[in-house]
Amino acid sequence: MTVSGRLFGRFAGSYPLAETYHRAALTSEMEQATERASALVAEATHLPLTGRPETAVIDRAQWIDRNVSTFAHLTEPAVRQLEERMEERGASRGAIALAGHLVQAETAAILSVLAKRVLGQYELVLPTGGSADTVAYVGPNILQIERARQFRPPDFRFWVALHELTHRAQFQGVPWMRDYFMGLVTELVESARPEPGKLGRVLEELGSRRAQGKPLIDHRGLFGLFATPEQSEIVDKVQALMSLLEGHGHVVMDRLGAEHIKSQARMSRVLRERRQDKRTAAFFRLTGLEMKLRQYRMGEQFVLGVEREAGWDAVGLAFRGASSLPTLAEIEDPARWLARVA
Repeated sequence: MTVSGRLFGRFAGSYPLAETYHRAALTSEMEQATERASALVAEATHLPLTGRPETAVIDRAQWIDRNVSTFAHLTEPAVRQLEERMEERGASRGAIALAGHLVQAETAAILSVLAKRVLGQYELVLPTGGSADTVAYVGPNILQIERARQFRPPDFRFWVALHELTHRAQFQGVPWMRDYFMGLVTELVESARPEPGKLGRVLEELGSRRAQGKPLIDHRGLFGLFATPEQSEIVDKVQALMSLLEGHGHVVMDRLGAEHIKSQARMSRVLRERRQDKRTAAFFRLTGLEMKLRQYRMGEQFVLGVEREAGWDAVGLAFRGASSLPTLAEIEDPARWLARVA
């Protein structure tokens, strides 16, 4: 485990029951829920799900460490550029190493907040860069929320599995999706180049937002403020894609849940309220994580809008190819997207 993973894992804390006999029972039940959900999701989405994914029940520190390691691999080209620029300016090796540790620590700090909230994650990238096929569940969070909210454990665990298996269907059942997603990540990382006059541009942007009465920091956080026009264009593509995937995932999860789980409506309502927690609103806006919350809302509205206009099968048109994906503007206007692709 990385130093950052251990340090911020302690900050994220745990749940008293997470390391008791409950963990073994949870691991067994999540394996069964994953297998059951896989067949139902494949039928509902018409996306083929072959093979069996690895199922892992992990703690918060492990979730932080896995994501820090993956992020470090994905951003390696940008970090290398940073190191080269520092060398050109005569920085010592110690200073260069410190800069790398600070980037890693900053990532882990943000993840330590999320680690208390995330329930599951479909992993398609190994920390070494290879392909993964793992559904990871954060055990302490599942145990804590089902007890705090008095959810029936088998229902809640199966419901969480439905969401993650829908994400697996999106990446395993759509042959081009993984390469397209990784291509966007690569573009975003490679666009992290020095920008002459960045400070002046940012100050001008702040002045413009103030004059128009807009928030100084929008839903993209500080990154959105400092992003170049090229980066903003890539971020819009990422947000459009993630809105589609998250919205599609939530609709499928709720539909199957309503059919197979009696308590689905209450669980859905409680988790929606949880995402609107005002205690974390300022942090989410500053870090850009508010964009993630918008993806859930916008994506779900898009999928339901397409279904109202043209039926459920029309949603599948988005998975025909990269050119059929909705743009960010089309996410907010499903009819506009249908007019283009149908």
